[in-house]
Amino acid sequence: MSEDQEAQEDELLALASIYDEEEFHRAKSAQGGEIQLCLELPPSFKLIVDGNKQTEYDISFLPPLVLNFELPADYPSSSSPVYTLSSKWLSRDQMTSLCKRLDGLWEENQGCVVLFTWIQFLKEEAFAFLDVKSPLEVVKGGNAPVEWKRSEAGVKRAGSLTGEKDKLEPLLELDPRAVLVVDPRTDILPQLLDFDEAQRQKVFDAKAFCCGICFMEKLGSGCLCFKECQHVYCKTCMTEYFQIQIRDGNVQCLNCPEPKCTSLATPSQVKLLVGEELFARYDRLLLQSSLDLMADVVYCPRQSCCQAVMVEPDTTMGICPACQYAFCTLCKRGYHGLSHCKVTADELRGLRDEYISASAEGKKFMEQRFGKRVIQRAVEESFSRDWLNENCKGCPRCGTNIQKVDGCNKMTCTSCKQYFCWLCLGQLTRVNPYSHFNNPSSPCFNHMGKLPVPAR
Repeated sequence: MSEDQEAQEDELLALASIYDEEEFHRAKSAQGGEIQLCLELPPSFKLIVDGNKQTEYDISFLPPLVLNFELPADYPSSSSPVYTLSSKWLSRDQMTSLCKRLDGLWEENQGCVVLFTWIQFLKEEAFAFLDVKSPLEVVKGGNAPVEWKRSEAGVKRAGSLTGEKDKLEPLLELDPRAVLVVDPRTDILPQLLDFDEAQRQKVFDAKAFCCGICFMEKLGSGCLCFKECQHVYCKTCMTEYFQIQIRDGNVQCLNCPEPKCTSLATPSQVKLLVGEELFARYDRLLLQSSLDLMADVVYCPRQSCCQAVMVEPDTTMGICPACQYAFCTLCKRGYHGLSHCKVTADELRGLRDEYISASAEGKKFMEQRFGKRVIQRAVEESFSRDWLNENCKGCPRCGTNIQKVDGCNKMTCTSCKQYFCWLCLGQLTRVNPYSHFNNPSSPCFNHMGKLPVPAR
């Protein structure tokens, strides 16, 4: 084996020992391979989406630079590696600059293996070399990176994926080894955010966390992290918690168990932990609860239907799209046009309290809905009922309301003429009604002339 072949083999074996299979893939048919290089981002690195209103995204990872290389037979003694450099988020003028720098590093180290030097430069120094700074600007909606000429001070526009046409001129000579792997017709932002999310999850899965419920330490791959608050619990505890809440119908309460924390689990997180049957129930109840909060959505009052019905503004008529039932959206009975909603006896009892506690606007609405006379009758009857409850007692035989003004506690019903005791409401014999007050075993013994007790 020649010295060049031996140096190449040693270099490829060294790369395979340093980087895992996802980062470095050695070619089978030639002396070469592919290495993916994730650049180290500065802390608190952000993406800015340009538009009518700028939106910022915190990111920790960007898609890797991909270095494909093949080693000539006379490398490293004479020739440099043959390579291409590709990226999803750098422009070709930026990658052209990187290619020129890689060539410069080869010239500085000619005669020695150079792949590891290239890799270290790309991973650790590329950001500074290109002057890439936070925030990185992207244009939403199908604008791919555009190539622009480097300024006199160097590559100063690298903080943007779009460039500034009024300040920079297109680069005329681009290095053919610089390859763009993005479709100009696609939106690059989702690709960047998806990659960042996937890498964050990969890092999370490898860490160990202590569950705040069972207090057992588990790897992130066996845990659930709430997106908003970043609180972490094991999947076993959260699965049981979600299942109980969904069975009870509390689909709006799948929040973080941390006290006073309001972060909610996302539907994708719920789907990951519960079975298909429970998730279908969760999905259905979540939709229903969302519809319940919409002012222009009501449900068909027919028990056999219950279809959601969209209601036009400023109208009280709803027409079910399923069964074609036309109904009043206020009282849920058949549509009655401009006539007032009918009130049952049971509803009339609670109408007064609702009317008295309502605001001026609420009282006006109730008067329009039920009619002023109905509201007035409800108030009068309710006040009468309260007065009777406070000042009268019902006859134990026929139930007629009796008021005691004065006299003894032996009462006579004005309706059925039954004698009864005002204190205990016991029925008295017609032969000797006073024996009830003279009998020592009676609860009202010697109380015939006492003042009446409050009505029950």
